[in-house]
Amino acid sequence: MTVTLRGSLRASVDNIQYSNTARSPSTDTRVTDDGSLLILGMERNVGGDLRAIGQLDFRLRTDASAPAAPEGIRFSGNSHVGLRSRQWGRIFVGRNELHHFNNESELAPRGGTLRASSLGILSFAGGGGTAIAAAGRTSNVIHYTTPNWGGLTLIVAHSTAPGANSQEADTGSDTRKGRAWNLHPNFEFANGQVGYSFWDAKFDAPTAATAAAQLASADQRGHRLYGSYGWRGFKVGLAWDKSTLEAAASADALLPVGRKIGDRTAWSIPASYTWGAHAIHGHYTKARDDKAMAAPDGAKMWATAYIYSFTNETSGAITLTKLTNDASAFYNLFTNVSVAGGLATRPGEDTRLWALTLVHRF
Repeated sequence: MTVTLRGSLRASVDNIQYSNTARSPSTDTRVTDDGSLLILGMERNVGGDLRAIGQLDFRLRTDASAPAAPEGIRFSGNSHVGLRSRQWGRIFVGRNELHHFNNESELAPRGGTLRASSLGILSFAGGGGTAIAAAGRTSNVIHYTTPNWGGLTLIVAHSTAPGANSQEADTGSDTRKGRAWNLHPNFEFANGQVGYSFWDAKFDAPTAATAAAQLASADQRGHRLYGSYGWRGFKVGLAWDKSTLEAAASADALLPVGRKIGDRTAWSIPASYTWGAHAIHGHYTKARDDKAMAAPDGAKMWATAYIYSFTNETSGAITLTKLTNDASAFYNLFTNVSVAGGLATRPGEDTRLWALTLVHRF
């Protein structure tokens, strides 16, 4: 049996500033963890081409004594157990990222701050308040990936209860049973890739107690198309995302269950150039007004980062990003609340962030 320990330590010194706001003070300089993690992996040959696999993915904090809510002190990342074969593919059960992770921008993965990720827009709907596919990892997943057929792979994933921290307690609960599906074909070629992801989810016990609760527990459907191409150090990509929400509960007989309460389209254009140990990454991302809502709730975001790689394992970066919300939108920088411990955005607020980030991978 092979046991591995890998991960990354990421921390930033950053300055965040809000505009179009009544906050006082409206700016803050802070030390922030930037998505540090520790992964314990296991692999064992169980006969012929078949291997047993598993991993525990622990999200940790470098700036405070314990992980921020809602992560808690537990293995809250991509944790699973399964089997893998070159001939038959890979199957596992556990908790894993679904649908959202192909945004084509490499700004954050290469060492820029995670909060400048275009997923802050692409993975949210309802004016920025509803996370599609949890904008991260989905619980209770059965996940299958086909073998590589000449560059083509297909992911088929099903969640028996996709809500945040969902427990399997449907029997006798007098609530609707939740479930989710993700279908994700991807084709890789010499200098790039193209792919498509489909997401369809229904949650346990939907409620219309408040407008926010109704949006959060609405039935979700998402489509994401993406692709990229690189040559001679340059790389450019495109991600297009359409997410719709349908009411799963209603407190008003005139507005029945099944009506569309969210219909948002967004897109992002990332680009980068790498030469030696140096790299510049950037993206421009835009969410259009939600067609199911009357108030203007679109948003736009741009980010750029200069990244210097001291070694293959250690890099430093300076990142500047700006997110601008329409009057009724409240999109936020990615993980600004869940990981960085920052504030929820208020409708119409704009956010600017400078960050100096150091990353060490092992």
